[in-house]
Amino acid sequence: MPNTLSANLPDTTAEKPIAWTIAGSDSGGGAGIQADLLSFADFQVHGCSVITASTAQNSQSLEHLQTLPLEHLSAQLQCLQDDMPARAIKIGMLANASITEKIAAFLKNTDAFVVCDPVLRASSGDELLEYSARSTLLTQLLPCIDLLTPNRPEAEQLLQQTLSSNADIEKAAKQLLSYGCKAVLITGGHNEGFTEQTTQNQSADFFTNGKESYWLLADKIASPHTHGSGCTLSSAITACVAQGYALEDALILAKAYVTQGIRAARPVGKGPGAVAHQGWPRALADLPRIFKKLPAPTNTNETKTPARFVDCGSKRLGLYPVVDNIEWLEKLLPLGIETIQLRIKDQPLANLEAQISKAVALAKHHDCRLFINDYWQLAIKYGAYGVHLGQEDLDQADLGKIAAAGLRLGLSTHSYWEIARAHAIGPSYIAIGPIYETTTKQMRFAQQGVKRLSEWVDLLSGSYPLVAIGGINYERAIKVLSSGVGSVAMVSAITQAEDYIAEVDRLLALLDGKQYLINNGEY
Repeated sequence: MPNTLSANLPDTTAEKPIAWTIAGSDSGGGAGIQADLLSFADFQVHGCSVITASTAQNSQSLEHLQTLPLEHLSAQLQCLQDDMPARAIKIGMLANASITEKIAAFLKNTDAFVVCDPVLRASSGDELLEYSARSTLLTQLLPCIDLLTPNRPEAEQLLQQTLSSNADIEKAAKQLLSYGCKAVLITGGHNEGFTEQTTQNQSADFFTNGKESYWLLADKIASPHTHGSGCTLSSAITACVAQGYALEDALILAKAYVTQGIRAARPVGKGPGAVAHQGWPRALADLPRIFKKLPAPTNTNETKTPARFVDCGSKRLGLYPVVDNIEWLEKLLPLGIETIQLRIKDQPLANLEAQISKAVALAKHHDCRLFINDYWQLAIKYGAYGVHLGQEDLDQADLGKIAAAGLRLGLSTHSYWEIARAHAIGPSYIAIGPIYETTTKQMRFAQQGVKRLSEWVDLLSGSYPLVAIGGINYERAIKVLSSGVGSVAMVSAITQAEDYIAEVDRLLALLDGKQYLINNGEY
């Protein structure tokens, strides 16, 4: 199965990937198999189902539960495996130890990515997994699981301990890892009673795979209509992985999908409604924010997120050359360049400091917005317009000092996860790439393409200036600008041009004439 951060929106004309849900049937239609298949459909995945049990329930209560015979369960599994093997599998309600053992035995022989939502109780409080089966789930099923997605009460029941703080959640996730699953996401929609930021107005999910750990923070929506939220989250993650998204991107998309669904949920029966299934998530308001460490709560039970950085003014960034020496600044700034980045690598500190000092003076003389790549301390010292950082720099840079100095901040992003992390910081602009393959920098990301760029412009352009970067020249810039992005960063298209002055002139003309060309149907 591909594990890439560069997969585009699902192609509705292509053959759909296959995902399975192994779960119980909810006769009320809000959770279980029914919710899973709706999620699969929204992410353009062909959904297959293996039913473990049938429930008689509605929006108010669970009246009856009937497990299916093991012989029939085995037949469902084998029938699908013979003809329609899954790229990804979601595990839901298992009901008892025998079913849990049967599913665990089957999973040992599959290459599919497996997400398990450990359904222990219904919303009404009724048991959906016999108490005696919980040790079987921990010892036999979890070693076959790629991602476990319990909410806080489920994590408490599995570990037989109370979780009353963020530190408890982090510790519990690591304990669950010790049972053999590869990653854990403890969801934060049931954190009432916490004394920290999740008490009332915030929902925080904690993820760890033993190597990387972080929180996904979102505003909590005041709604009773959350039936099926756990099923919907886990099945949306499953669908995104089946579509080729890396797990970290699948978490972001699924979280946004559930938030969107809770926002739109309405009652159908007399009791609380189920999460709505609204298609691909597209609203920035629903995107979670990524924090390696949660920001401190205020005394009003709201999480204090960092203030957004100073903006770049009303004038769009436009043509954005990225150069690696002072000589290129001296050549380009007199040509009318209004935004530029100095990206110097592997220079002695004394030489580096002298170049940055001179670069800042040059940019101020030409009234150009100069961003210094990486060296934020020197950018502050010499009063640069701004700093540009890669995602790998965020753990070391002192963002508070950069903001306090009044510098603008630009951030590189290559995936939904990185966009969610950038959104937590509130930068002055977000750079997206590589749009095309590039030879100027070794990248672990495949090209994003104009289709993905357009997707992100729709999501972000109302809140952040966006810069497209990576393998862009004049001809490609015409296609890139059709996405609606306001700025294009270029390196070799300028520095390796036969006549850089002529090339800059026509690039400036292209970006300045963008709106005219759009209006006349030439994009």
